[in-house]
Amino acid sequence: MHHLLIKDFIVLFIGIISIGGAMAQNTISLTGKVVEGTTGQILPFVTVSVKSAETLSLITGTITDDSGRFNLTDLPTGNYSVDISYIGFETVQRSIASTGINPIFDLGTIELSESAQNLGEVAITARRATVDADLDKKSFSLDQNLAQAGGSVLDAMRTMPGVAFDQEGKIVLRGSDKVVVLINGKQSSLTGFGNQKGLSNIPAANIERIEIINNPSAKYDANGFAGIVNIIYKKNKEEGLNGEVGLSFGLGTLSKRRKDTPTDFGSYSVNPKLIPSFNLNYRTEKLNYFLLTEFIFQEALPNNEFTTRFYDDGRNILSQVPENRRQFRSIITGGIDYAISDNDALTVSAMFDREKHIDTSQVAFIDLNTATRNRLYTWQEEEVTSFINLATAYKHNFEEPGHSFSANAQYTRGLEDESYFLNDSSAIRIGKDMTNIRAIEHTTSLSADYEQALSDGRIEAGLKGRFRSLPVDYTINRGNQSIIYPNLGDFSKWTENLYAAYANYVLEREGYDIEAGLRAEEVSVSYTLDPQNIYYDSNDSYDYFELYPSMRFTYKLNTKNRISLFYNRRVDRPGEPELRIFPKYDDPELLKVGNPYLRPQFTNSIEVAHRYSWSSGSLFSAFYTRYIDGAFQRIFSIDDSNPQYDIVNRIYQNTGKSSNTGIEILFSQDIAEYWQLTSSANIYSNGIDAFEGTLLFPYERTFFINKSTATAGDFKISNTLQLPWDLEAQLTGIWFSKRNIPQGEELARSSVDFGLKKSVFGQKGEVFLSGTDILNRFGLRQRLNGEGFTARYNNYYETQVFRAGFTYKF
Repeated sequence: MHHLLIKDFIVLFIGIISIGGAMAQNTISLTGKVVEGTTGQILPFVTVSVKSAETLSLITGTITDDSGRFNLTDLPTGNYSVDISYIGFETVQRSIASTGINPIFDLGTIELSESAQNLGEVAITARRATVDADLDKKSFSLDQNLAQAGGSVLDAMRTMPGVAFDQEGKIVLRGSDKVVVLINGKQSSLTGFGNQKGLSNIPAANIERIEIINNPSAKYDANGFAGIVNIIYKKNKEEGLNGEVGLSFGLGTLSKRRKDTPTDFGSYSVNPKLIPSFNLNYRTEKLNYFLLTEFIFQEALPNNEFTTRFYDDGRNILSQVPENRRQFRSIITGGIDYAISDNDALTVSAMFDREKHIDTSQVAFIDLNTATRNRLYTWQEEEVTSFINLATAYKHNFEEPGHSFSANAQYTRGLEDESYFLNDSSAIRIGKDMTNIRAIEHTTSLSADYEQALSDGRIEAGLKGRFRSLPVDYTINRGNQSIIYPNLGDFSKWTENLYAAYANYVLEREGYDIEAGLRAEEVSVSYTLDPQNIYYDSNDSYDYFELYPSMRFTYKLNTKNRISLFYNRRVDRPGEPELRIFPKYDDPELLKVGNPYLRPQFTNSIEVAHRYSWSSGSLFSAFYTRYIDGAFQRIFSIDDSNPQYDIVNRIYQNTGKSSNTGIEILFSQDIAEYWQLTSSANIYSNGIDAFEGTLLFPYERTFFINKSTATAGDFKISNTLQLPWDLEAQLTGIWFSKRNIPQGEELARSSVDFGLKKSVFGQKGEVFLSGTDILNRFGLRQRLNGEGFTARYNNYYETQVFRAGFTYKF
């Protein structure tokens, strides 16, 4: 442990988290209606004055309109005294203690009387201001993320606090990959409906900011126990024609962490990458047309897996699977915002997303006891995925500000067409196989939301329905002595229908505020198998109704100190990829396959968070604990059904109970006018209970997980410097400690990143240079213990990338 701490401080002093600037609601609006107290008659031309609560100096004011209403906007958060006065009537005073949780405060109907009345004082409080924005949501501007400029969403999130990544490129928040990724607050085919995907292939050029919500309220879907990542795309609000053009060029894997095994192909290095983007926006009084485009042309190395297997009978086998990729992806989004009236707005949008890649690999199997290559396996994968997304959103704002109704409809058609061409050469066989998977997904989502601001908080309620269908056709052309499992069948079909309703209430007082909500979800799932499949006895079908409460209590010690208590119950549902019965054959001796009988996992989480701020910085700290029932992950298990080959299956399986407890600390300090230091630490303990289960594929056998508890930590630090000549520089250091995983441990890894940005063309343009993992030390290393074998798994995928580029706004 002392060794880990020393290593941590070394990385910290190198100098590197682009936590980014926390975004918060820092202005509010006040609204209300004034009437005569005894008759209820509307009173126009009443004076409404807003004064500083400390100095009583006038800040702003207005008068009521013909309907007796007033509306004050863009008022900075703070403490105010509001005077409502009219000749012949007694002045009414209201106190405002706003810190930002509600953007709109409805003072309701205010009655004025000719006789003196002591109306008392109404304390209106809020929470989502800069002082405690980090207690419920952290927001990071990508403009301030220099070290990952020009890269993907995954690159941009590398330095954000509490964020890590697993070997499949999934986001890990506070030690878990059960994360929901939203686009502009909604689930999208870009990032997956409930199960994250594809973030390493989404350019970050068109993204304004990324929000991390560790404790979502009931208005959000219940899936994703680790939290929610919300990606906010840019949208220009200026009138007329405007836009942005960008181009970045990069080179990946300039150095190799480990020498390749002896094959003709080896692994890709010095991989070129070109990412152009173009955005256009045209806004008139009633209409706004928008178009966002981004493209990726690249060679890449998304996986480079070295696996050494030590069998109990004395055999020791090494294999390397380099996933050498050539890729093209295009994402085109366009739409129209139409202001139907002052209170009604309609948005219609469409997105086309198409990605094609060709992966090639030669896999050598080396007998380490004799130092000979006993098998050479060559494969090529050709895959096309595409999504067409159509969406419409309607919003009606009632007469009272903060009172609204919205309805959304979305349809997505997804296509996956994946072909594997497999060539095998060994003493046992020389043969060829071909497989093709073709899947067409249909997803329809309908939702309606209602919100009303109150004088002491707000209420929210909504309904949602989501209907998904994904049939898969599987084609096999078997060669001589085929390695493909027999009798898998030719098709499967997965459906999931979700019905949800929620209610959420926020109560705000001067010294505290409370948010409480309840979400109800009914889900029905079915997985239909080809009757020819011999590995599973029957189709699977089930449905369940669950309640998901959420609660937050915030106590305001003073204007600079706030402490919050959170509670959430959430669920993580396996998607079709985790259920899919057709194995992936990129390594025929280490096969990845799903489990159609997989079930959801449920989580209860508790968190206590505190934030203290001062004029030049802030400190955020949180203690959290989560209890998971029915956790699912991949299990390693020997398959000895084919005596001619050594096969290890990696199969998804529910594995009982586990826990995750930790402390997260975020620190930010302006050391000087030109120097900002930000750092974070997330120290947590993963507890995994002992478990014994049964695998069914390709035959029934038992697996075991030993009880384990281990402490791990993620540490990040960043220095951002404002330099002469409009230059900005950033240096970031990341260190992830060793941690326990089911059946083993993952070893420590680290990264040093840098970025440099210069404004040009009168602040309209920017040029940048960035480097990610410049020392090439961020690859994954795992040590695994299975029944009858141990293994060392090292994935030295492409983490080292250098980029240069520019953007220009017009």
